[in-house]
Amino acid sequence: MTIIDNAVYVGGLRTEDPGSLDETYFVLRQREGMAWIGLYRPDPAELQSVAEEFDLSALAVEDALAGHQRAKLEHYGECVFLVLRPARYLDDVEKVDFGEIHVFVGADYVVTVRHAESPDLAKVRRRMEAMPEFLALGPDAVLYGILDQVVDEYEPVAAGLENDIDEIEDDLFGADPEVSRRIYELSRQVIMFQRATSPLAGILQVLMAGTPEREPDPELQDHFRDVLDHVLRLNERVASFRVLLQNALAVNAALVAQRQNDEMRRLTESSIAQSEQVKRISSWAAILFAPTLVGTIYGMNFRSMPELDWVFGYPFALGLMIAMGLALYGTFRHNRWI
Repeated sequence: MTIIDNAVYVGGLRTEDPGSLDETYFVLRQREGMAWIGLYRPDPAELQSVAEEFDLSALAVEDALAGHQRAKLEHYGECVFLVLRPARYLDDVEKVDFGEIHVFVGADYVVTVRHAESPDLAKVRRRMEAMPEFLALGPDAVLYGILDQVVDEYEPVAAGLENDIDEIEDDLFGADPEVSRRIYELSRQVIMFQRATSPLAGILQVLMAGTPEREPDPELQDHFRDVLDHVLRLNERVASFRVLLQNALAVNAALVAQRQNDEMRRLTESSIAQSEQVKRISSWAAILFAPTLVGTIYGMNFRSMPELDWVFGYPFALGLMIAMGLALYGTFRHNRWI
């Protein structure tokens, strides 16, 4: 059913519930009270019936049917059209689920159009009906109740996001490769949440000021001011979330760069150590190669080798081997290869 609740209030008290929208219009005119009609994803015919009865703006009706609107407040003559983006935190998937509610407020009516399960407007209705003297202040009292409920439901969302940010701060120094993706996704959630909450401050200030056609009761102004105080504190809190996530992203980037630098340093040190070993092996190979070269020359057994008949040929060959080895050893030792 698209009509969730439908009642006419006189002096803040609920009268007999009408059975249909047409009956609501008749009872409203007869008793000169206030109609409060709650719709859930209504079809165009139902919303058009309400629009014709209360002379709602065609543009506002079109927005209510289409949905996917930003939070805003618009005046169409004596009618106030309000769009709110309620939210709830889904702990199992660590995401914020956003709803949408459209509120038409006139001199003697309140029409709510919901496009999601949140907020629980039945809870708002029960609360308002328990305060008939306050509800007798008219449609603006209902508007306050809806705003207060939406803002109250923002608090668990802020708490859930804050808990996620705390977990990210704990994971920053744990070298978790998924932390960058989690920071990015959480930043998106915070930005979307901020888009839902930030317009409320301006909306409440306009409602407190009122218009020449409809000036709010002083008691309602106090209640709107209380909700505004909650919204301002909430906006400051959400703004701090964005700063914390930006800092976390910067710190994570710095830590990733540091880990990469440390890895490069370790690879460089390993390469240098390997190079030193190669130098030592090459040096000793060169030192051993020198006497091997001399010995190989004199081991070729050619007939015409004058040194073979020389008395000092053998000592000379040995001395040459030792001299070449010592010369190479000194050279490599000077260059710190060995």
